[in-house]
Amino acid sequence: MKHVAVPPADDAGRVRLDKWLWAARFFKTRRLAVEAIAAGQVRVNGNKSKPGHEVRVGECIAVQKGSFAIEVHVQALSAQRGPASVAQTLYAETPESTQRREELRQQKAQGMAPGGERPTKRERRELDRWRWGA
Repeated sequence: MKHVAVPPADDAGRVRLDKWLWAARFFKTRRLAVEAIAAGQVRVNGNKSKPGHEVRVGECIAVQKGSFAIEVHVQALSAQRGPASVAQTLYAETPESTQRREELRQQKAQGMAPGGERPTKRERRELDRWRWGA
């Protein structure tokens, strides 16, 4: 299976957002990509989008996966999933995104990540009282 990145052209450079996210290896399956787009976890140029949105070179795509938020600029188009080394050439991560991910990674390593520890029994009871009004 040979993978070829499609150069931007008039009609040949059309790739659906869900296919591109799958080909760029942000999601393991297209179905997961479609579900994330529908849930609002993927934004194109700061706006919600649909799975059938045609991705263009130069667009900014933000993907929220758990506690990580990744922001990338599209550099090439592909509708085929290839090796990870080829997938990384499809996009360039913004420096701000890289810095945020590194800071979050360091916080997790030190055990300071938000929501990283379980509430104590007392805190859980206070939360229950607040939620249920008891």
